[in-house]
Amino acid sequence: MIKLADFNKEYNKLKNEIDREVLKVLDSGSYIMGKEVRDLETNLSNYLGVKAYTVASGTDALLIALRAASIGQGDEVITTPFTFVATASTITFTGAKPVFVDIDEETFNINPKLIEEKITERTKAILPVHLFGHSADMEEILRIAKKYNLIVIEDNAQAFGSLYNGKKTGSIGDISALSFFPTKNLGAYGDAGAVFAKDEKICEKIDMLRSHGSKKKYLYEIIGYNSRLDTIQAAILNVKLKYFENFIEKKRKLASIYLEELKGFVALPVEKENCRHSYHQFTIRVKNRDELFSYLSSNNIQSAIHYPLPLHLQKAFNYLGYKEGSFPVAEKVSKEVLSLPIFHTLSEEEIYRVCQVIKNR
Repeated sequence: MIKLADFNKEYNKLKNEIDREVLKVLDSGSYIMGKEVRDLETNLSNYLGVKAYTVASGTDALLIALRAASIGQGDEVITTPFTFVATASTITFTGAKPVFVDIDEETFNINPKLIEEKITERTKAILPVHLFGHSADMEEILRIAKKYNLIVIEDNAQAFGSLYNGKKTGSIGDISALSFFPTKNLGAYGDAGAVFAKDEKICEKIDMLRSHGSKKKYLYEIIGYNSRLDTIQAAILNVKLKYFENFIEKKRKLASIYLEELKGFVALPVEKENCRHSYHQFTIRVKNRDELFSYLSSNNIQSAIHYPLPLHLQKAFNYLGYKEGSFPVAEKVSKEVLSLPIFHTLSEEEIYRVCQVIKNR
């Protein structure tokens, strides 16, 4: 079986280091906000060049980023309908309204040419998603945000390690949210996340929000959350972060095999000239997608559909009043996308095998 992701392979390669660091935490007895958490925040800050605050999950990272930006009741946040549900559900948690904008057909990211027409007096922020590891068009998004005095919150959950105009995604907007879900470019062995910000007041608010709204123990200035990263997860992530750039380069090399071998057989992901794609997912487009999904499965190859139904057509978002045809590009793409195995511990032989099966169908 060629898996979509294989955690055992990675763990076995890093086992000695990971076990040693986890045992240190267990021996220390410091399981909440221990030294390893502080070390990870320093390491993440150094990597992105923006202040990092770890939290319990990528979803919490988005929610806390929105709250720290003072998004609340009656506000509107512009985002994409073609993304994981947390991008939009966290907007609703704040009392704000997600306002969807259709996507660019090449990158699957929000189409900045369509943003301005959706801006109203209630618009407070733009929340672009760097989907599958390719950056959104941040230059144009920042231009629009500046023109209308909007905050930019990057959903960087799928693109840690990606570049846009030489800058790391997650360091370009005002705030960014990161997920360390196990399948992500830098994955924990459980749920974990981080929020990054530049402004000191926003940073202070993030720090309070993740710990019940408190600066000082038992004194609460705002209503916050219990969203702290486990020290054990921080220890694991510190080990993996040392090898992170190697992980990305390995994935890019595997992607280059797909790009060469599958040319002319399926519609391939693009990498814009000014970007470095980190290939969180290698997502192709193909007619009769469901047939290919089944065919790969019958040949012991896992694949996944990211995402089968855009958010504007999900029952949970019926209240927004969108209907079929509201975002034709997202709807078209959702019927054709299929993500192939790409994980830094996959072998080149396995990638060639996937390609051969697709070409033989």
